[in-house]
Amino acid sequence: MEVITTAIKDVLIIQPKVFGDKRGYFLESFSQREFDEKVVPILGNKINFVQDNESMSSYGVMRGLHFQRPPFTQSKLVRCVKGAVLDVAVDIRKGSPTFGQHVAVELTEDNHTQFFVPRGFAHGFAVLSETAVFQYKCDEFYHPEADGGISILDTSLGIDWKIPTDKALLSEKDTKHALLKDFDTPFDINVSLYPDV
Repeated sequence: MEVITTAIKDVLIIQPKVFGDKRGYFLESFSQREFDEKVVPILGNKINFVQDNESMSSYGVMRGLHFQRPPFTQSKLVRCVKGAVLDVAVDIRKGSPTFGQHVAVELTEDNHTQFFVPRGFAHGFAVLSETAVFQYKCDEFYHPEADGGISILDTSLGIDWKIPTDKALLSEKDTKHALLKDFDTPFDINVSLYPDV
């Protein structure tokens, strides 16, 4: 697999090696050994994924921008196995030189691209295709009491979601998240978000 660094430290694009022929294709969607060899040295922390999730959504669905509050922070390794999504990570770590900045990447069933979202980032995506099946690995279990979010429609973030706002479909919960300017972040760039490793 190829690991591609981005404009924000530790936010990574991962391109697995795809073997294709007239029958179709094969790829290793995840290898702990290769992840440890190629990603962990960049991060400086061991990542142990403990939960896999999958969602199916229709065109215009926007999910996010979500995170889990300490002590249940999560890193995510995300991919789209059917259709296409625009996936985004926003830095919400107080004191970070890239606070409020984001990285966006298009994940599709054809490009097989994966996106690593570190702890201390809010994560969301918008569905660009008729339907999309989205899968992601987490390094912490889901804790509903630690749910958090910032508004996915916050224009101050400067995210081009590639869908018209009037076509956006959001859950009721996601319409109630605060704008970044009104958000009191629980993350601090000077406090390790990986204390157990």
